Amino acid sequence: MLRIHGNLLPNETEWLHLLVVDWQVVADLSFSDLVLWIEQDDGFVAVAHSRPSTGVTVHQDDVVGQRLPPARVELMRRALSENTIQHSQEPRWTGSYAVREDLVPVVCDGRAIAVMAREANLGIARSPSRLEVNYLALADELCAMIARGEFPNLSAPAARRGSPRVGDGIVRLDSDGVVLYASPNAMSGFHRLGVTGPLVGTVLATGVVERLEVHSTVDETLAVVLMGRAAWRTEVESHGVSLSLRSIPLTEYGRRRGGLLLMRDVSEIRLRERELLTKDATIREIHHRVKNNLQTVSALLRLQARRSTSTETRSALGEAQRRVATIAVVHETLSQTIDESVDFDELIGRILSMTADIATPEKRVSTRFEGSFGRIYANVATSLAVVLTELVANAVEHGLGRTGGEVVVRARRVEDDLQVEVVDDGVGLSDGAPGPGLGTQIVRTLVTGELRGGIAWGEGEGGGTVVTLHVHLQEPTVRHDSGED
Repeated sequence: MLRIHGNLLPNETEWLHLLVVDWQVVADLSFSDLVLWIEQDDGFVAVAHSRPSTGVTVHQDDVVGQRLPPARVELMRRALSENTIQHSQEPRWTGSYAVREDLVPVVCDGRAIAVMAREANLGIARSPSRLEVNYLALADELCAMIARGEFPNLSAPAARRGSPRVGDGIVRLDSDGVVLYASPNAMSGFHRLGVTGPLVGTVLATGVVERLEVHSTVDETLAVVLMGRAAWRTEVESHGVSLSLRSIPLTEYGRRRGGLLLMRDVSEIRLRERELLTKDATIREIHHRVKNNLQTVSALLRLQARRSTSTETRSALGEAQRRVATIAVVHETLSQTIDESVDFDELIGRILSMTADIATPEKRVSTRFEGSFGRIYANVATSLAVVLTELVANAVEHGLGRTGGEVVVRARRVEDDLQVEVVDDGVGLSDGAPGPGLGTQIVRTLVTGELRGGIAWGEGEGGGTVVTLHVHLQEPTVRHDSGED
């Protein structure tokens, strides 16, 4: 909406975007809805709206796109032209409750470009607690900074805006980093970190640094954030407790008057992240070890085949070695990613190359892949790889004849439905059906059992054989432990 309404320069539009990204803290501190108004066509139109998470909203419906009622236009224009915050003299009634409204000019490079309306629902009476008094005082300071063009702070990267929020915990600091006020949630968080005693009247940075463990890794921006000197976000961890910290400097005409520190206890989140990383590393290590063991078995089978004097035995051991090597390729791929899925398009190239190597020197065999498999779940990838290995190997060994030829694998995937064709230009099927060998039995068992799909053999239009495979790729179900033995 910001790029549609109003005659704004690119830098002014970007300034409003940054304000909207960062203004939730103002809404929460004010216990108020915030509505951003831009002048257009002899009136004002709402281009952004935020509701407080700390209080009752004024607008049940979104007001973005609505025009300002004519009775309120004059006061809005006064805020824009005089570049001063306009306070409503009397509450505005909207049905069953009253609304207190303040109009804050949004200044960019010395020019008022929009008006931010701060609307508080007066229908819910709140006792003027110490928390509310400090919240409103901080909100007033931020609104004054908006009217002077000092908020939002351009030095804060967009990735560091947002969370923590006001309800997670706030600390107000003076220009020397001394705590003037700490909300109950903030006090609890720093006490869990090990900062004992009252926070008010102490230099927060000193108290936190003293409680850090010797081996702790400390962000170089920690002290600057804890002093409220820069619009930045960091994290501190000690004794198993992790706090996410974000500072907003409070300024007046360019002079720093203190800081607002937002904090959130993220200990449980970081613990779960570490558990997930440990599990991911364990799974990758398992795949790596399985791959190594399978490669060892493959090498032993190859060695045994070379020493065998029986042609039939060498052939059987060679087929077994190829199947084991195919499974090893899948586990090798899985060991290199944190996802329990593989890029099968990359895998199929290795499978085709490995399978074509079984051709005798007299055969000239070429392989080609068309289409895309996409990412395949690990519980499907191994079975699918073995099936394709058997089909391609069967085409090379039996379908292409003595002179060789070409084997083409075509894949077509629509969401989770996969169709694969293995096509050769060889001699075709004898009696119109595949042979009864072990390879065919393995293929049928894996397709109907593990892959829960279907397979069919047929004649190609110009000769040769076409094997069509249909598979519905199902995401692996997560098994939940019931806790029962």
